[in-house]
Amino acid sequence: MRHGKTPFITGFLAAPVILYLVFVIGPYAQAFYIALTDWRGVSAQANFVGLGNFAKIFRDDLFWKAIRNHGLLLLAVPLATIAIALTFSFLLNVAGGRSRAGTVRGLPGSGFYRVVFFFPQVLSVVVIGVLFQAVYRPDEAGALNSLLGKVGISPVGFLTEPSLALWAIMAVMIWSGVGFYVVLFSAGMASIPKELYEAAAIDGAGRMRVFLSITVPLLRNTLQVAWVYLGIAALDYFALIKVLAMEHGGPDGATSVIGLQVWENAFEYYQFGYASALGVVLFFIVMTFAALTMRVTKREDIEY
Repeated sequence: MRHGKTPFITGFLAAPVILYLVFVIGPYAQAFYIALTDWRGVSAQANFVGLGNFAKIFRDDLFWKAIRNHGLLLLAVPLATIAIALTFSFLLNVAGGRSRAGTVRGLPGSGFYRVVFFFPQVLSVVVIGVLFQAVYRPDEAGALNSLLGKVGISPVGFLTEPSLALWAIMAVMIWSGVGFYVVLFSAGMASIPKELYEAAAIDGAGRMRVFLSITVPLLRNTLQVAWVYLGIAALDYFALIKVLAMEHGGPDGATSVIGLQVWENAFEYYQFGYASALGVVLFFIVMTFAALTMRVTKREDIEY
């Protein structure tokens, strides 16, 4: 039995490993090669240009605008999404006081609220984008401008003002992402022993103290995962920005991101070599962020 263990494991893992190599590692390797050429995607000929595409990228002002926008996304979207989702999760699971039996419970109707918060997750990104196009319309037909008009405020170009466009899109990202992390944090809180909350209540700890001293430390691993996921999403957001933003990441590059530049250079300008180089740069930015995040937040697990 022991003699046949290794061949069995090897045979069992062979198919998924081969599929991973063919459909994941293979395209990555192909993209790295294309990034070193001037291939335009419409012919078989591809001239080797070395690092020329990368030199062009770092001389491009639009690329640096995209990096600035990614920095804002990376700072605002994870922080706001995690803060809002963590607050809602705490309210739904712990902050409802104690039942007659003495156990800790969430707010009344917490199950219904979870469904409401999770609802944006069942909508596709494109549907959300089209929905908020109507919300952000720059005239009085837009939902927000209609409300502002009732209090005497002139219509605001939420997606046409350079100072507002990216923040308006970030608000949609946060709105669409909170529900998933409410469910994720709720699952994490469900695994925390209720006796810890009950002991804190007996000691006279308030809700804020319980939140900061019990809930947040014991959700550290879940928060770490959420931060990595949201950070990667912030670095790789494309579809929502493509639907909501003006053409070419406008106005004046205010909403430009690297993913959008990859799509434009590949499918509008047919510069597949340059687009692949942008994709390689984005790949290393994402991997660096994930590695640094995991390294900085690494701590010993808390057992309970």
